[in-house]
Amino acid sequence: MSHRDNLLSILAEKSFALGQFKLSSGGTSDYYVDCRVTTLSAQGARLTGLAFLEEITKRGWNPQAIGGLTMGADPIVTAVSISSVLEGAKPIEGFLVRKAEKEHGMKNRIEGFKTKGARVVIVDDVCTTGASTIQAIAAAHEFGFEVVGVMCLVERLEAMGRPAVESEAGGAPFVSLFTSDQVRARHIEQKSGK
Repeated sequence: MSHRDNLLSILAEKSFALGQFKLSSGGTSDYYVDCRVTTLSAQGARLTGLAFLEEITKRGWNPQAIGGLTMGADPIVTAVSISSVLEGAKPIEGFLVRKAEKEHGMKNRIEGFKTKGARVVIVDDVCTTGASTIQAIAAAHEFGFEVVGVMCLVERLEAMGRPAVESEAGGAPFVSLFTSDQVRARHIEQKSGK
């Protein structure tokens, strides 16, 4: 099994639930994907870092850093940064985007890597409407980063999510490692014992 396929199995087992759920967008859904259960587990973090790194390398984005809106992006950022070093790739630094600028100290909105003009990839755990991803892209542009790609771990396939993210990304490609349909299908397969 590939890193990506193993990651899908962990997501389906640990992060996917059927039921009635209220989403942060205000809508409701018959399923929920809590990626942090996977991205904060030891094996899930390792596989997340490797799967994102493989996709970034395959696409030739060659970023100097990777980042996203806290808190969904936090474990992904750390996992990819560590994986880039452990795998002998060019090190990819990390940065986090606060939901609002700090009101004290340096008053930063971007924490971690801060080099204006740097090539960066924006990441998120789940994309539904794209609101948190869009906030991170806007903050990265405002800071002066060059956004070369946008990635999410699971895309919920909502009608407005992808178009909204692609519009904000300004031509940078948007890639999802998995769709919610793929996670659901693996979840059902695993539950049925196949």
